[in-house]
Amino acid sequence: MTTPTVKLGKKGVDRWKASHPWIYASDLEAAPKELEGGEVVRVEDGRGWFLGQALYSKASQISLRWLAWDDTPVDRAFFKARLERADELRRSAYPGQTAYRVVHGEADLLPGLVVDRFGDWLSVQLLVKGTEARKELFADLLMEHFGPQGIKGIVNRSDANVRKLEGLEPEKGMLRGEAPKPFTYKEGDVELEVDLLTGQKTGAFLDQRENHVLAGRYGKGESLDCFSYVGGFALQLAKKAERVTAVEISGAACEQLAANAKRNGLSNVKVVEANAFDFLRDALDEGKKYDTVVLDPPSFAKNKAAREAAVRGYKEINLRAMQLLKPGGTLITASCTHHVDEARFEEMLDAAASDSKRRVQILEKRGAGQDHPVLLSLRETRYLKCYVLRVL
Repeated sequence: MTTPTVKLGKKGVDRWKASHPWIYASDLEAAPKELEGGEVVRVEDGRGWFLGQALYSKASQISLRWLAWDDTPVDRAFFKARLERADELRRSAYPGQTAYRVVHGEADLLPGLVVDRFGDWLSVQLLVKGTEARKELFADLLMEHFGPQGIKGIVNRSDANVRKLEGLEPEKGMLRGEAPKPFTYKEGDVELEVDLLTGQKTGAFLDQRENHVLAGRYGKGESLDCFSYVGGFALQLAKKAERVTAVEISGAACEQLAANAKRNGLSNVKVVEANAFDFLRDALDEGKKYDTVVLDPPSFAKNKAAREAAVRGYKEINLRAMQLLKPGGTLITASCTHHVDEARFEEMLDAAASDSKRRVQILEKRGAGQDHPVLLSLRETRYLKCYVLRVL
């Protein structure tokens, strides 16, 4: 069967040759009208010179997602080799561990595919038409790679709204095997229980795992963790702090957080079901002071148009956190919004420090763990920023 051809305009050719793995609809010169999306296409410049291969999307503004520079067959063996190479990194980075990200989309040269491992189960997101069209193939390859003794089932957590940009509806269920039971895994000395079918994203935020453990070094006195979810930061702080207040807006997450605190024998964690913005404002009005504050909010911007509103939201919570900290206190602040890059995030922190009339030192600048690698040519994979600050 002949591979369909998509031609790029000059801007698209320049972008392709600069190694960016995404080509936008406005950068195309022509694409066959009969394509439905999800196909592997041959990519050419306006003169017909071959440039490589990509997954095509008809609905999304991102029309092409890079697959290869050459004309190698994009078949079962192609995807099998890339899955194996991705898992090879994780097995060397986390020997003996069974909770890690197996595949990180474009960063592992598998666009639109996310796979997390939680013990005997895999949790998968199929985010673009190209991976959705091959979900049975990916399920087969994953079961084959990990083997029947290693994996009991594969959960489909493709319930992300980003699928709508591809003309796909969010969906959730089982791809293979038996439904998972609540899963317990360790972050340092802390045990966390997650539900792979009802938890956020794929069940847990594995990208913050190393930062969770790091936060434990800074827990002392009165500590505050906002946007706490099931306690990734709060429980680490509680290992050293006298008291930890964990603020979370979801009632279900609050229940799981309290259960995780009990599981770890931590009686110094107070769980508060509240909006973090409101809690921070009220804490200031009440004159409260903390030795350590953690801010780990969800993404505040789903697109570029929302970027400045997101920056205002980040500034509001960071300003209040700085005002709440005792002199010499620690602020651990994170952003998972890729539309707000590191430079813009730092500008926001500087403005918040100025408005709070506090001098602030940067102690550490961190990102996601090794199982969430950054693709050098795709800044969007450098989405997570985590700063450790000392507020004077």
